[in-house]
Amino acid sequence: MARIAVKFGGTSLADVDHIRAVARRVKRLVDAGDQVAVIVSAMAGTTDQLVDWVKDFSPSPESCESDVVVSAGEQVTAGLMALALQAEGLRARSWLGWQLPVRTDGVHGAARIEDIDPQQIAKNMASGEIPVLAGFQGTDANNRLTTLGRGGTDTSAVAFAAALKADRCDIYTDVDGIFTSDPRIVPKARKIDKITYEEMLEMASLGAKVLQTRSVEVAMKHGVRLQVLSSFNDSPGTFVVDEGDIVEKEIVSGIAYSRDEAKITLQRIADRPGVAAGLFGPLADANINVDMIVQNSSRNGETTDLTFTVARSQLAQALTVLEGAKAAIGHEQIFSDDNVAKVSVIGVGMRSHAGVAQRMFSTLAEKGINIQVISTSEIKVSVLIAEEYVELALRSLHTAYGLDAD
Repeated sequence: MARIAVKFGGTSLADVDHIRAVARRVKRLVDAGDQVAVIVSAMAGTTDQLVDWVKDFSPSPESCESDVVVSAGEQVTAGLMALALQAEGLRARSWLGWQLPVRTDGVHGAARIEDIDPQQIAKNMASGEIPVLAGFQGTDANNRLTTLGRGGTDTSAVAFAAALKADRCDIYTDVDGIFTSDPRIVPKARKIDKITYEEMLEMASLGAKVLQTRSVEVAMKHGVRLQVLSSFNDSPGTFVVDEGDIVEKEIVSGIAYSRDEAKITLQRIADRPGVAAGLFGPLADANINVDMIVQNSSRNGETTDLTFTVARSQLAQALTVLEGAKAAIGHEQIFSDDNVAKVSVIGVGMRSHAGVAQRMFSTLAEKGINIQVISTSEIKVSVLIAEEYVELALRSLHTAYGLDAD
């Protein structure tokens, strides 16, 4: 008998018929002898509607009252799912974040889980009851409702799995698993059987939308074995596991991309200690995340040009912050470009193989694609290119690294 935490997202719970189908799937697991905890998101489109209502009243939606509103979607789904399981002849009850409780910090709209008390639900599971847990929500030290940010039910599911010492955590979604690239752009993309936590973390942070980044971080920290699979068929999914669980590691496991990129260049900044801190400090204070960075010093050593990227959605705010800090930074000109995209090659096999970056650069050069910025880590190489070349770059790199399906 295995103990499994199963999470179902909004597309899997689109309406009451989908909820009934999920209940039947859970029943099959229970009939096979498994102990199951069910973690649910809001029904498809519900959270967007709730957020829109909040925006009608509040210019600052990330507040404690906003969390009360937007967490309601999971409460509805948890109750309906418990009712659907009961209709299948199973014992089930719904649990909200405050009932366990799920303790978080006090950052409303983007809270982080600090502790979960699993004793009661573990006891109930041992007696044959199925807990249906509302994802995405918890309570802070003042007993106010908090939410974990968009996609936070993935994190809830992994955290519950860790607290319950589950054998694995199954994330049910509308795709069959994790693919070597976006199959909507790369027709020859293939499903990956196993991928490491580190690779999945890079793919999630670099544009792959299958799993929330924080959920992978929690899984890696607590050693939770993840499986990403479809709620619409019975085919096996993709396992996210420790590197030691993969015998033969691919040099490159996948090609990811992100269109949510904007490039900023500051020209002729004084080349002296403290300038970078004076530039990036105000951006950090404004909660603007800076990604790729490249600096070029002039021949005389007196000035430098500095280029970096931010999320496209934060470009206007970043430019406002930089103009406000111009006296401290001392740049002569500032340029921005939001017609760019980031393409990344990812694989733990890069640690032991040379020439991965060179193949990327030469492949893009053969297609006439100019590289604007480069950043690397131990298991990935990312480049910034003009957005119009994203699809060509993905397909070309996918073929160049031998990832095409037969």
